[in-house]
Amino acid sequence: MILSVIIMLFCYGALIIALSIGFDNVSPFVKEVTNPISKFSIIIPFRNEEANLTELLNSLVLLNYPKEYFEILMVNDASNDTSVQLIERFKSMHPSLPLLVLENIRKSVSPKKDAIKTAINIAQFDWILTTDADCMLPKTWLQTYDSFIQTHESKLIAAPVTYTIENTFLEHFQLFDFLSLQASTIGGFGLKKPFLCNGANLCYQKSAFIEVNGFSGNEEIASGDDVFLLEKMKDKFPNNVHFLKSKEAIVLTKPQPSIKSLISQRVRWAAKTTSVKSGFTKLVGLIVLVMNFLWISSIILFLAGYMNWQNLCTVITFKLVVDFVLLIKAFHFFKQSFDFLKFILNSFCYPFFSMFVIILSFKKGYQWKNRAFKK
Repeated sequence: MILSVIIMLFCYGALIIALSIGFDNVSPFVKEVTNPISKFSIIIPFRNEEANLTELLNSLVLLNYPKEYFEILMVNDASNDTSVQLIERFKSMHPSLPLLVLENIRKSVSPKKDAIKTAINIAQFDWILTTDADCMLPKTWLQTYDSFIQTHESKLIAAPVTYTIENTFLEHFQLFDFLSLQASTIGGFGLKKPFLCNGANLCYQKSAFIEVNGFSGNEEIASGDDVFLLEKMKDKFPNNVHFLKSKEAIVLTKPQPSIKSLISQRVRWAAKTTSVKSGFTKLVGLIVLVMNFLWISSIILFLAGYMNWQNLCTVITFKLVVDFVLLIKAFHFFKQSFDFLKFILNSFCYPFFSMFVIILSFKKGYQWKNRAFKK
């Protein structure tokens, strides 16, 4: 048993240290002041987002980029609230904003992939930029992407996303979880083994999307418009997939408002993992899963009298220290305040939450935005 624990700890420690090194290998990008040459089609699917659209639209108006160099394609995915009316009213108040509202053309079990394809089919420009309706964009967003494109030969560019939070435990819990994913995302790119990205801040060439046949091959999976496309781009263009590590490109989004919606979101994310083809991605998932299982089982074994407190403290302290090494890098990059006590508390809660989500993900389907989806 002791040998198994040592092997588990070694594998987990090696993984997190490797991701930490990878994080540092991705150099921060400093935007240069250049004449813009890149033209962008910004695609934003939405469904019943009336509570979030005003902040998004206000950030779109403030984009510091020539209006003739971008278009905004907002795709309505069967909203039954006032989202469309809100957008149209905003558009009438800002007639110079190149914004068009489209209706989603459903062809698969994935509404979001259909929405993106609907927009890509009529997009004027070769650079596709996707984000979500509950996001806020920095005014330097397009400038930074353009500067990066001018200095890097890219087919796909992933970029950073973080949460705007207040002070509730649920929001802090989500922030720690989300920034660990962001740190792992950047670390994967730094190791030349990208395995995560976020569709809330993702850029790729329309021509490259067409060349890899877009979402073909995973249209039966409701989620994964970002990671499955990343896999295909990485396989087709291994030297042209990059991460834009720039504070001026950070997109802000909101955490889930309730534990129920958080679980639903995480189950949706977990449901696609069995369809991922990358061996590295599966290895990372397996190591993290085993470590969370070890953490929980160690506590149970200690309470049952089958593990002494020294071994329990070793497992707990090891994971805390290793996680801290990677997580503090993300907090520093995103300029988020790091609360060590909240880190400890979240670290104790997360393995139980993670295992619960994994168990739920084995079900045949899940609920998201009042719709049922098959796994």
